[in-house]
Amino acid sequence: MIEILNRTRLAQARDTGGLVADILQTLKGRATVGTNLLDIDRWVASMIAEAGAESCYVDYEPSFGLGPFGHHICTSVNDAVLHGRPYDRTLADGDLLTLDLAVSRGGVASDSAISFLVGEARPQESVAMIDATERALAAGIAAARPGARIGDLSHAIGTVLGEAGYPINTEFGGHGIGSTMHQEPHVSNTGRPGRGYPLRPGLLLALEPWVMADTAELVTDEDGWTLRSATGCRTAHSEHTIAITEDGAEILTLPSQET
Repeated sequence: MIEILNRTRLAQARDTGGLVADILQTLKGRATVGTNLLDIDRWVASMIAEAGAESCYVDYEPSFGLGPFGHHICTSVNDAVLHGRPYDRTLADGDLLTLDLAVSRGGVASDSAISFLVGEARPQESVAMIDATERALAAGIAAARPGARIGDLSHAIGTVLGEAGYPINTEFGGHGIGSTMHQEPHVSNTGRPGRGYPLRPGLLLALEPWVMADTAELVTDEDGWTLRSATGCRTAHSEHTIAITEDGAEILTLPSQET
């Protein structure tokens, strides 16, 4: 299913996107050395409830997961990159943490992810990898405008990631979003320009470049959800929900203030 939102629903999408962004920024400020991943999940549950919203993850049960996800946010640490299921683990100095959050409010969902280093340590390889995903995300957004095709976005994202030297996995990528979290069209993190679905005003997309330092192969944890690099290398993931407008792309998941 591909949804095209009218002005009323687009306004609601902005509201939901702002909520997701602000929650993520709050968590980034709270996630310090010694923080437990289960505490992060509890904080998210509380913030979502207080906002009168719903988590898109608690009852999420796609074909690739093992039963309902059962938590409110994805917490992926170091070699984990996607669908990181929160568990009893405390963060250490220098850990690379990815928080991926999808929330629905007023009948419209929004999805965003940030990667950052915990504590004071700043391993240069990790800093460079996070930067590459953020630059790839910016390139994909810059390519998004009415009349462009999905392949144009994929090509822009893949060019940045490839030039940075990272292998690119095409199993998981960006996606349409609207009344539900995951919709068509799929947005691969590499592709050929001029191909795929043509973009129209009112279309919402979640773009999410992610990479692993030295492999494109994933392995699944025993929890049936958490996806890790096959070599144990570090990973990074950046994501925004955008709306296609008459003038280009509007980022819906920008925080109201940096924390």
